[in-house]
Amino acid sequence: MADVYYRPSELKQGMLNLQEDNVKPGRTAEDLLFQVILEKDIPLSSKIETEKVAGKTIFNVADGYLLACFDKGVTDDVVTAIAKKQPVHAVFRDAGMATDSTAINFDQIFENYSPDTKRSIL
Repeated sequence: MADVYYRPSELKQGMLNLQEDNVKPGRTAEDLLFQVILEKDIPLSSKIETEKVAGKTIFNVADGYLLACFDKGVTDDVVTAIAKKQPVHAVFRDAGMATDSTAINFDQIFENYSPDTKRSIL
């Protein structure tokens, strides 16, 4: 995650574009995935597979225990496809949502298809 070295009161209008993405430049989706795996206490030896949904890469860890997508441009269709698989954990990148509507609908989609999934946004 990006380092932040200023207080909110020090934030100026011209600095707002720095808040668009909270991931350090140069980090890959795999970097984020392994960070999440460690945070969730999932063994690093777990099987990791990838699949494409609407052109986005979905990481499937430990046979559906964790599903994650860190791509940009994630749509409701991608969120729905993940929710329908009913993982224990689902993780997305905050800056990855295609629209504000997708970000707003995210929780409701999971409530409809997989209410017990623990959802996280990086």
